[in-house]
Amino acid sequence: MATGFFHDELTLWHGGGDYALTLPVGGLVQPGAGLPESPESKRRLVNLMQVTGLMRGLDLRSAPPVLREDLLRVHPASYLDRFKALSDDKGGEIGHHAPFLKGGFEIAALSAGLAKAAVDAVLRGELTTAYALSRPPGHHCLPDDPNGFCLLANIAVAIHAARAAGLAHRFAVVDWDVHHGNGTEAIFLDDPDVLTVSIHQERNYPLDTGGVEVRGTAGSNANIPLPPGCGHETYLQAMDRVVLPLLRRHRPEIIIVACGYDAAALDPLGRMLLSAESFRAMTERMQQAAAELCANRLVLVHEGGYSEAYVPFCGHAAIAQLAGSDITAPDPLAGVIAARQPGARWLNHVSDHLAEIADFFEV
Repeated sequence: MATGFFHDELTLWHGGGDYALTLPVGGLVQPGAGLPESPESKRRLVNLMQVTGLMRGLDLRSAPPVLREDLLRVHPASYLDRFKALSDDKGGEIGHHAPFLKGGFEIAALSAGLAKAAVDAVLRGELTTAYALSRPPGHHCLPDDPNGFCLLANIAVAIHAARAAGLAHRFAVVDWDVHHGNGTEAIFLDDPDVLTVSIHQERNYPLDTGGVEVRGTAGSNANIPLPPGCGHETYLQAMDRVVLPLLRRHRPEIIIVACGYDAAALDPLGRMLLSAESFRAMTERMQQAAAELCANRLVLVHEGGYSEAYVPFCGHAAIAQLAGSDITAPDPLAGVIAARQPGARWLNHVSDHLAEIADFFEV
């Protein structure tokens, strides 16, 4: 069956107001280009897929916004009402680094709707795999505290909707965004039926979450914090030595990836050294796990990634792998990033770090 690609142009019309990188404009902060969470990286990804022909091999779909009843399974009515009222007025900011313009509530509900529809279609057997180009992202959003550009918990909303529809019971979320998936973790921390795994740069964002010791009462949460400077080989080791064994132990009915590209070498908000090939290889490992554990059911939901020029190549590599396509967009920076990879001494040091994490999780 085909791979679905869930996208809606309206999600690219979400805006965040006057920022320069992550700093509000004013005082000594000169007006700049706005938040790094801009539509350009996503629009360029769509354009690249059209130019190479990859898009023609996908099942292209949009989706309706999630309903209030979908949101209430994750977010309290008090938060939704505040968000909607401010959105109906002229926009603003409720949490930390999560601003929005007028109409932001409806766009965020549409973004969550894309994730919900992608998970629903795969679980119903309409598609084997799917990619949701959700924007704004969702993995940082707590039930009543939006933060880190995230206004609604897209993946959590999708999981709860699938549960309510009786489509699945056991889920796994693998988050390879460079920032800790604190929102998804908080929502499912004590839920034995949802495995949440976050591979992230240690003490990047949020500063005070993401420690390996945070397991939850059910032991179904796993954090893999990595020191800055890790590259391709370390991430694949993390997948092979920790993530895949955790998935085998949990045996989910579907795997959902919080697919951020901000661990790429050129990202302004991360200090890792991944390439487009890294994201292709990690997607391949998730496909292998899905084939082994859950009848190939795999959904990637777009999260971070802020290099407008490089995110498209990373996304193209992941989606082509997801779709089993041989259409490529040759990485123009592959050689430069390969030359910047850590040396043997650093790799050995981080390998020891991963061995300690694997021992902690008893995998």
